[in-house]
Amino acid sequence: MALTKNVILNHTEINHKIKRIAYQIYENNVNETEVILAGIDCNGYILAKKLKTVLSKISPINPILCKVIIDKKNPRNEIKTSINANDYENKSVVLIDDVLNSGTTLIYGVKHFLEVPLKQFKTAVLVNRNHKKYPVKADFKGISLSTSLNEHIDVILEGKEFKAYLK
Repeated sequence: MALTKNVILNHTEINHKIKRIAYQIYENNVNETEVILAGIDCNGYILAKKLKTVLSKISPINPILCKVIIDKKNPRNEIKTSINANDYENKSVVLIDDVLNSGTTLIYGVKHFLEVPLKQFKTAVLVNRNHKKYPVKADFKGISLSTSLNEHIDVILEGKEFKAYLK
């Protein structure tokens, strides 16, 4: 039996969600001169880059990109960031990923950033699945879905056509 792929977000919808999330980040950081957009490696970082582009167009805020490298299979392993901790200390940080599944990756990412004092800390995801193992929430989300545990969400943010699939 072949797995069926249902498109849950098409290219236009994903771009609308990115724009809306960028406006929400701006609204939450209206008094800031800069904000750290910390994207979890791969799709989270690609999403962070897209949010940076939009945020730069709609606001005077200087968005600073930070790549967060987490071993998703072993999230307790050392987490690395592309910028030094003193570069985000006492700043407003938004941790970004494409899909919030069980919450494991996001909660360990949150834990990493809490090692230094922050001015404000928020999370953003494109797709929020509604069954988490950890008490972590997405402050900014493109779409929320109630899915079964055996369903999987794939997000494609590169190339000419962005898509989010449920399979």
